[in-house]
Amino acid sequence: MTIQRMQTKQRMSRIVIHNKTVYLCGQVCADATKGIKEQTQTMLDKVDELLIESGSSREHMLSATVYIKDMQYFKEMNEVWDAWVPQGHAPARACVEAAMARPELLVEVSVIAAQKD
Repeated sequence: MTIQRMQTKQRMSRIVIHNKTVYLCGQVCADATKGIKEQTQTMLDKVDELLIESGSSREHMLSATVYIKDMQYFKEMNEVWDAWVPQGHAPARACVEAAMARPELLVEVSVIAAQKD
């Protein structure tokens, strides 16, 4: 049994791979001063980078958990999400309202994916 950890620090690894399954730590936006659409897009851009680094892709996502500060942002967040997820490759997903680590953060996502063959 091999567990590969990437971008590891004291508190967490950004990527953990086990049995060709990729686990990403929670991703947030690049600029928390922006609105929900911009925060969602830059958060998903980070997911793309980590999936590529781990040998996976959007088409190989298995599940995603989206944490949103307030459900008032749900529709706008989903507009960005729906444009980002490849047609026919939507992961199992949960979306929950949650308190964020910093008050200016509006959205965070945690993704599990399979590595490409």
